[in-house]
Amino acid sequence: MKKFMAMLLILVMVFSLAACSSDSKESDGNPTIGVTIYKYDDNFMSFVRRAIETAAVDKAVLEMNDSQNSQATQNDQVDTMISKGAKALAINLVDPQAASAIIEKAKKADLPVVFFNKEPETSVLASYDKAWYVGTASAEAGVIQGELIANGWKANPDWDRNGDGVMSYVLLKGEPGHPDAEARTKYAVETVVAAGIAVEELELQTGMWDSVKGKELMDAWIAKHGDAIEMVICNNDGMALGAIQSLNAAGYFNDGKYMPVVGVDAIPDALEQIKEGKMAGTVLNDAKNQGGATFDLALNVANGKDPLDGTSWTLDAGKAVRVPYVAVTIDNITFAEEAYK
Repeated sequence: MKKFMAMLLILVMVFSLAACSSDSKESDGNPTIGVTIYKYDDNFMSFVRRAIETAAVDKAVLEMNDSQNSQATQNDQVDTMISKGAKALAINLVDPQAASAIIEKAKKADLPVVFFNKEPETSVLASYDKAWYVGTASAEAGVIQGELIANGWKANPDWDRNGDGVMSYVLLKGEPGHPDAEARTKYAVETVVAAGIAVEELELQTGMWDSVKGKELMDAWIAKHGDAIEMVICNNDGMALGAIQSLNAAGYFNDGKYMPVVGVDAIPDALEQIKEGKMAGTVLNDAKNQGGATFDLALNVANGKDPLDGTSWTLDAGKAVRVPYVAVTIDNITFAEEAYK
């Protein structure tokens, strides 16, 4: 009986210590920050998520959520995070149009909210004094990608297969209505034309940021247009990787048969394709700094501080931190690789 009671006492002490340990970060004064990602299996967002988690070590308790590309799921997750006592919210919206609904939830709980990567409308952000945004200037990626395409086209006359001086392109677009997809599509092509290059659009369809959809569309376009395609423009690297899979299967990148493919994000898999000579270039969408800035702002406001306190970030007139894009080719590949370490 004594042995039994001794063992029981030990078990009680073990469970008590475990409970204390689980609450240790809270007791150390680290706030809880509720975070949602629109979907975990998005290539780029997986790196933003990692950057947030890395930045939070020993500074905050994160309530991480995969919204699985469902705005209804995300709305429920926000309610749960609020009920669990989150001190701030960091929201990667599924649907940018849902920002006002998220803000209403945050207002009722008097909680600050930092949106990131998918930008709410300026008027919606301005409607709440405890709401901010971390992301990029959407047009910038398109302009930089357009410059990259134009420079490559002029430096490589052999890309113009039929020698007619016209760039015949196909374009894999991201999610329709998404600010980044719309801006990248518009400004990439406009920048090429502004550089004095005549263009012909063979195809433009949405691949929804997805590699599989990118491959399926590229398969269909190769079957329809064959070597008439002279440039593959992709709103993100995920779709670019799918297009490259399709092009590989069609015999490109072998025996001198080449197809220029450009993307946006500079994710590690895309950088490998650039090093292998299968991708002409991409645009660094700085996941490390987007995640870092998101956490910095969320931590400050969770602690009742000014969002920029102790940081090097700046807010524009729209209450947004803009992380700059950078063109990436084989010439500066090392710089891009450093961004993912």
